[in-house]
Amino acid sequence: MARYTGPVCRLCRRERTKLYLKGERCFTLKCPVSENSDRQTRAFPPGMHGRDRQRQGSEYLTQLREKQKARRIYGLLEKQFRNLYEEANRRPGITGTNLLQFLELRLDNVAYRAGWGSSRAQARQFVRHGHVSVNAKRVTIPSYRVRPGDVVALKGVTRDNFNVRRNLDIMDRSVPGWLEKGEDGFAVTVRVVPQREQIDESIREQLIVELYSK
Repeated sequence: MARYTGPVCRLCRRERTKLYLKGERCFTLKCPVSENSDRQTRAFPPGMHGRDRQRQGSEYLTQLREKQKARRIYGLLEKQFRNLYEEANRRPGITGTNLLQFLELRLDNVAYRAGWGSSRAQARQFVRHGHVSVNAKRVTIPSYRVRPGDVVALKGVTRDNFNVRRNLDIMDRSVPGWLEKGEDGFAVTVRVVPQREQIDESIREQLIVELYSK
């Protein structure tokens, strides 16, 4: 399966905002786009012309950058993201909200929201390696979409994993209201489909809809 395997800090530099792609490192001064960073000399777009690159501020560029930011936050490639948008567009309701709901209900994102992974990439690895179950059945597909009432849990042996324990103890990340914690934090129940106000990602979804609607 195709996936991005390059350096992720350059993605944050390109969007000039924190995407929280590298877990604990994103909360330290080593992050090149953080305030008071000891690497502020790199707080510019990547590439040999990054220092001289000037944003034109066009409408299309603004929409493109918002789409790229959302895609990179959730770790999807362009084809996956576009297919998800097409499905959201076919569903009744607000297309942008539908899109964000589909992204939030992905199994790898639920594992991340539960606090088991320091980043979505690490949570995705837990899913791929068979450490996560849905309704007591192992699921290894990160894009699996959970539904209200589903119980997502870590496998018994994985609960003693050093990284999982460390993430739960150190990463100060609360479980969103549309999830309910159980079994000392090693399981979560999907209470409802998340509403827009329960999704804390700073994404302007309307710009994405406008981009794909052209």
